[in-house]
Amino acid sequence: MKVLITGGGGFLGSHLADALLAEGHEVFALDTAKDLKVQHNLPNPRFQFLKASIFDNDILERLVNKCDVVYHLAAVVGVEHYVEDPLAVLKVNVEGTINVLKVALKYEKKVVFSSTSEVYGRNPKVPWKEEDDRVLGATRVDRWCYSTSKAVGEHYCFAYQKLGLRPVIVRFFNIYGPRLDAIDVGRVITIFMGQLLRNKPLTVIGDGRQTRCFTYVTDAIRATVRAGTDDAAVGQVFNIGNDREVPILELARTFCRIAGKDPDKNIVFVKQEDVYGPRYEDVPRRVPDVAKMRAVLKCDASTSPEEGLRKTYEWFLAEYRKSGIGTG
Repeated sequence: MKVLITGGGGFLGSHLADALLAEGHEVFALDTAKDLKVQHNLPNPRFQFLKASIFDNDILERLVNKCDVVYHLAAVVGVEHYVEDPLAVLKVNVEGTINVLKVALKYEKKVVFSSTSEVYGRNPKVPWKEEDDRVLGATRVDRWCYSTSKAVGEHYCFAYQKLGLRPVIVRFFNIYGPRLDAIDVGRVITIFMGQLLRNKPLTVIGDGRQTRCFTYVTDAIRATVRAGTDDAAVGQVFNIGNDREVPILELARTFCRIAGKDPDKNIVFVKQEDVYGPRYEDVPRRVPDVAKMRAVLKCDASTSPEEGLRKTYEWFLAEYRKSGIGTG
């Protein structure tokens, strides 16, 4: 099978390419970023990286036409982007997705659309099932532009399905692992990672009782591959994640233990507005119902937080040391 991954040079895209290549497929990765996360695959004759945009129609059409499945992962993500550049989030995540879906419909290709747990907003009823309501804050709060952009993408998937498209929607819940974003920015795990490697205290926002369900990347990718290869998944939405809740304070303490640091001496509490400003709104709990992932995709998130975080920390530590900076 020939597969196109938009956003194929990123964290999830690089791991998805690894898994698809391991199964013997041919992979084309399209991304505007550099090929740093996929360099290990460049010598593989079944892998091709193209530095281009999903708005480059000639390249996109050529790739979609020759492939059997499109995994559409290209997007603007990260809290810093929601707050600082909401226009870019909306443009890429909405207009870019429309572009990919139109081309996929034209050439009658299956599309796996990468969505997010953010679509549920702040719905207090957890765990969240795929058909549960979306509960969002005011449009003036920039924090909700990413959630909205991904929900619009889902609506377009279903709208194009009525015209003949074969879409599958996967909603990721806090995926982490080696090759995650650069340290110090983006997700809580990479922020904690940067602070650990620089021998700084871990900054926990608020009281740290807010929870997330963290999913190790190989578990998430296993389900994502199945979403694109199993015909039973077409037309459906899947939560992709781990249903074990982890308070952020517990996450910080676990990281300290893995790094051999005393949690009581290496964690500080900070106010949310001091980090993200007044136009950000946090969600206290984010928990997926993953029964559908288990039943249809036959996948489960089996990696424990302790095991996954240790693997992630060891990878980042090795990369940090290779940079010549060292720790401390």
